[in-house]
Amino acid sequence: MCIKKIRFVSIAKFAAAFGLVLLIACTSIPTMVPDMAMHPAHSVQFDGAHGPLTAKQGKAILARLKKNGADTNIFDRHLALEAEIVGSPLVVGNKVELLVDGPKTYNAMFAAIEKAQDHINMETYIIEDDEIGRHFIDLLISKQLSGVRVNLIYDSVGSISTPKEFFKPLQASGVNVLEFNPVNPLLARKYWQVNRRDHRKLLIVDGQVAFVGGINISSVYSSGSSGSFGRFKSTRGNEQWRDTHVRMAGPVVSEFQKLFMATWSEQNGPPLDASVYFPAPADKGNEVVRAIGSSPQEPYSQIYATLLSAINSSETRVFLTNAYFVPDPQLLAALKEAAQRGVDVRLLLPEKIDSAMVYYASRSYYDELLSAGVKIYQRQDALLHAKTALIDGVWSTIGSTNLDWRSFLYNQEIDAIILGQGFGAQMQDLFEKDLESSKLVTLEAWRKRPIGSRIREMAARLWARWL
Repeated sequence: MCIKKIRFVSIAKFAAAFGLVLLIACTSIPTMVPDMAMHPAHSVQFDGAHGPLTAKQGKAILARLKKNGADTNIFDRHLALEAEIVGSPLVVGNKVELLVDGPKTYNAMFAAIEKAQDHINMETYIIEDDEIGRHFIDLLISKQLSGVRVNLIYDSVGSISTPKEFFKPLQASGVNVLEFNPVNPLLARKYWQVNRRDHRKLLIVDGQVAFVGGINISSVYSSGSSGSFGRFKSTRGNEQWRDTHVRMAGPVVSEFQKLFMATWSEQNGPPLDASVYFPAPADKGNEVVRAIGSSPQEPYSQIYATLLSAINSSETRVFLTNAYFVPDPQLLAALKEAAQRGVDVRLLLPEKIDSAMVYYASRSYYDELLSAGVKIYQRQDALLHAKTALIDGVWSTIGSTNLDWRSFLYNQEIDAIILGQGFGAQMQDLFEKDLESSKLVTLEAWRKRPIGSRIREMAARLWARWL
């Protein structure tokens, strides 16, 4: 009798699980991008420190960007389409510095914070109660007490392991601290959406300097991918993390400031006087940058839509580096089609990852990508957390967006698009350096993997939308 009961329960559990799998498989795929064929291509608009540039000035900038470069559709139809999709301008006159790994990024951030004269706006997914987190807190308190206005947004889920007491000294000093979309529904400011998260990593100082990328506030980044330590040592051993950030100065900082202010207002933070957060912009360099802030409040992910358009416009190469690769059918098709028309498509993905489900779901796409001619590399000696793209050597992105359903559907993300061969060459060098520490996955070797891995991949793929 007991054996029959156990068997019945097991069968019931299997039936329930099978029913759930069918439900997942039959669920309609949401609209992730607009119908881009419906968007006419208008002229490309550029903004400078003193507002929109003339058509003549814009043509001169495009000519400079195209000069001596490979053939690409990026500068023609794609940029105009991108402007319609995103709405934010291409801004000229910026200085952009590529920051590789935690130690270099943190040192640049600390230097900017220490020089702050008016305000500091910080938005992060994770801020941990460790040596790095406490150093940031000490700096922010010091600046607040010196008369600098400090505003901090942190995500409730991303920082769920950080005790509330960690933030009390900040609040006691006068810093405005805002918890994004609290996990506790009783603390919700408008409506409770536990799945909506603020995955952005953004730091703005005096409206003059902005930092964007994939690096959270945590001591896990204290050891860079080269194994060398910065000013601090990790509290989690000596595991190496490989990530990318960018420091920007110039007129585009105002566009990132607008994104911070919009999130602050939407989350019902204490009123901020916008007039003091937008100082007169000034040219700082020659880089052309677009700020993109994606939000589930929008009809579709802006960075995802523009990335798809850029891939579809590519002529020579598509180099993507990403920590979490779980593509939807549209991205999968775009990558395969690009490779099949002769574009050099390369994916740099992690060999090890902090989620078993994502690990196997990601690998479930390898066979069809490799069969289409896409090259896949796995970083071997560091935990890869970067989120970057380089297309045709002239269109680069650095930001917080992963290539997975969660980033495209549920997260607030922030990314910088940088145009031009100069910065593109830096991104190319960085990509090639990463490849030196990576292993190429071949189709022949991949098809020899164990049957157990194949089963796990198939199972994980069913949950792709929820990972």
